[in-house]
Amino acid sequence: MKRDLKSQTSSQQILSGRTLSMSMSIFYFTISIIINSAGNVLTLVTSAKIHPSYLGSAYWTAAEANLSVAFGWNLFWTFLILGIVITILNAILVGHWDWHRALGNLVFMVPFSALIQFFENFFIGKYPIYSGLPAANTPVMIGFYILLNFFGVALIGTAISIYQRVNLVLHPADDLMQILRFKYFKGNANIAMWASYIPPTLMAILAFVITKNFTNFGIGTIFAFLFQGGITGIADTKVIPSLKHQALDVGRNNK
Repeated sequence: MKRDLKSQTSSQQILSGRTLSMSMSIFYFTISIIINSAGNVLTLVTSAKIHPSYLGSAYWTAAEANLSVAFGWNLFWTFLILGIVITILNAILVGHWDWHRALGNLVFMVPFSALIQFFENFFIGKYPIYSGLPAANTPVMIGFYILLNFFGVALIGTAISIYQRVNLVLHPADDLMQILRFKYFKGNANIAMWASYIPPTLMAILAFVITKNFTNFGIGTIFAFLFQGGITGIADTKVIPSLKHQALDVGRNNK
């Protein structure tokens, strides 16, 4: 299994064990989860500040935000509940239930969901230290927000690369992408990311059926769909290049 994975991913080394200390693993994980949550919220907030809203947010975030509106949940509960559902799907794909992996997904979801809520409150101005991002009323502001939205997507892709390589605990969606990437798509991050978008697409369809409304999808969502996986693949070799994929387990290869 491990030899197969190494031959499928010539651009980066796959380690069957761990070379990182626990303290460094926690450090990299902490930095990457902050980067990811900030990037996610940047895509949401910049989308909301342009009227009409044609910018959109990252793909998973857009789908979950729509589902949040459809069921009347806040972002914390939406991200947490859907994370549990995807954790179950991951166990099916891997072929066995792993309590360590499932609890790791849950451990990831709690601080991640809380950070999402924190950054959302910050960027919309709920804290007295910052009044929030203003609405985009000029072409210059609109252009800036489009770039900021794309930057948010780049932050997400980079963060995914870091904590996937650390592989301490993962967001269920990123665990899904990693399983698909190394079990079914020979290490190709772009194709695996596209395949992992099937669940959020179904979420968005369900939300549309309930609300008859389709928000948070737009130019930024298309950018995320086309390039987020590629950004993750590039970051594997360009961002902390000495960091290799640790203790990768995607189940038995079906080939």
